[in-house]
Amino acid sequence: MNKPSDNPADPFKKALAEATKVMADDPEMTVAYSVDPPGMNREGVRLPQVSRRMTRDEVLLARGTADAFALRRKYHDEQVAARYLPTGQLARDIYEAMETARCEAVGARVMPGTAGNIDAKIGAEADRKGHGQITNRQDAPLALAAGHLVRHLATGRDLPKSAANIMSLWRDFIEEQAGGTLDGIDAALADQSAFARLARRVISDLGYADQLGDDPDAQEPEDDQGEDAEQDQDDPESTGEEEDQSDEGEASPEQSQEDQQDAAQAQVSSDDMAEMEEGEEAELPEGEPPSEPPPPAPHSDADPNYTVFATDFDEEIRAEDLAEPAELERLRAYLDQQLEPLKGAVSRLANKLQRRLQAQQNRSWDFDLEEGTLDAGRLARVVANPTTPLSFKQEKDTEFRDTCVTLLLDNSGSMRGRPISIAAICADVLARTLERCSVKVEILGFTTRAWKGGQSRERWLAQGRAAQPGRLNDLRHIIYKGADAPWRRARPNLGLMMKEGLLKENIDGEALEWAHRRMLMRPEARRILMVISDGAPVDDSTLSVNPANYLEKHLRDVIGMVERRKAVELIAIGIGHDVTRYYNRAVTITDVEQLAGAMTEQLAGLFDSDPRKRARVLGMRKAG
Repeated sequence: MNKPSDNPADPFKKALAEATKVMADDPEMTVAYSVDPPGMNREGVRLPQVSRRMTRDEVLLARGTADAFALRRKYHDEQVAARYLPTGQLARDIYEAMETARCEAVGARVMPGTAGNIDAKIGAEADRKGHGQITNRQDAPLALAAGHLVRHLATGRDLPKSAANIMSLWRDFIEEQAGGTLDGIDAALADQSAFARLARRVISDLGYADQLGDDPDAQEPEDDQGEDAEQDQDDPESTGEEEDQSDEGEASPEQSQEDQQDAAQAQVSSDDMAEMEEGEEAELPEGEPPSEPPPPAPHSDADPNYTVFATDFDEEIRAEDLAEPAELERLRAYLDQQLEPLKGAVSRLANKLQRRLQAQQNRSWDFDLEEGTLDAGRLARVVANPTTPLSFKQEKDTEFRDTCVTLLLDNSGSMRGRPISIAAICADVLARTLERCSVKVEILGFTTRAWKGGQSRERWLAQGRAAQPGRLNDLRHIIYKGADAPWRRARPNLGLMMKEGLLKENIDGEALEWAHRRMLMRPEARRILMVISDGAPVDDSTLSVNPANYLEKHLRDVIGMVERRKAVELIAIGIGHDVTRYYNRAVTITDVEQLAGAMTEQLAGLFDSDPRKRARVLGMRKAG
């Protein structure tokens, strides 16, 4: 009989780890296996767990993930990537997806066996996320489609069916806009800098040039010229008297003079070229106006007509960056003190939720197996004949283990006092509870940086008060706890909600769209977003110069987009405010003391395995 520690998957896992180090050309890299989502950092990589059964899908997924990480480790330079990295989020996503495809394509040319392994990984991810069922282009990630197309063009390989569906939805558009640029893939594939420049051109071709930021290559000549000028000024030999010097003198003054002349000629040539271009534009026939650059990308995916006057002053910031550690600890202690009478009731509800989740965890087993946990119900068979097979059982993976929950908390001034305190402690206890059940939890907050406008409004006033400027305040989106951060590390951050002056105005639509975008980037198969708010969107500076329903309409549009795409399950809790008129899945509570119960019941309803009971909970409506 094998020892309990003898795992038939161990030799495979050890061999795969060694092969990954060799392929990555990094013998010091650590390779670990975990049920957590795969990932890579400076120290090493985390691969999907391989069970004792070693099913074909498990093996292919582990090998494909290992090959993908190893190739990126070998062929990707972080400094080069950072140099050309765009500033806008969508542009960044396209850039990263194309760079990942480049690393995998280069690896496939050198080591053809990696291509099939990575195909299996791409196919598994696409199937898990339901990409094969998407029929509308707007529901398919453009960045992912661009990466798939680059890999297809560079390797000539067909993609797995679900991934090919994403690519096909966007392929006509991408090739129509950027087909000429993509023709240069083969020439740039082996050079990361050249490929990064190509990727930026593709992003520009697709209409997102405004998200690229400054051109890093355009800055170099200016810097070099400035350095040369400083050197020339500091060099006493770099003067006009060089013309009288003998040819036998040092070469550096002459070279400096020639460089200056070349620079002057280049400046004159560029000025002439600019004048010629202006003249050519002036001479264009009336019927042939100059081609216009592509329009900027809309600020909101939900409503292209939603505008923002200025985004320069918006911030997405971690809670620990808004206060010193000592202040966070003090605020956390104050929060605990304020809510000491309520913590017992909240904890009992959280324990009830945990028992319901754990009951589901222990509810499903596979029986009559050749390995696993000895089945006590088969003991008589084992005693009668110890060689009898099929006497073991194994617990099935739970459906909700691969889940991420985001709590989006309204941090507006109307939440000040007991509502924000209870929201903070409920988020804290639920994060701790779900973490015990292997469910990732993210806690976000939204408010503005100022009352009645801020720097955006000041700029608007200085520029002449344009009519209907759109959103006219500075956003502040706060990350209290990242999905991958352990609860113990983020615990003090929730005390920030007690900080005087933090809670201001609330622009719900953009906050919801921000949280939704963050969730779409998560690798979990199931994503749940819970919004806790006590009122409709309100920002005086915006509503005073735009239609009265401007922010409310955008919130409705964002909710409609999220619920229509169905990539994220959206639920909401209104505190003294009827949010059921916005959200399909919502509950309104009249007393803040009910918040803990409402949060736990809503989450329990989503995780409940009985569809009828789940529908009953999610359809709950309480009158105000």
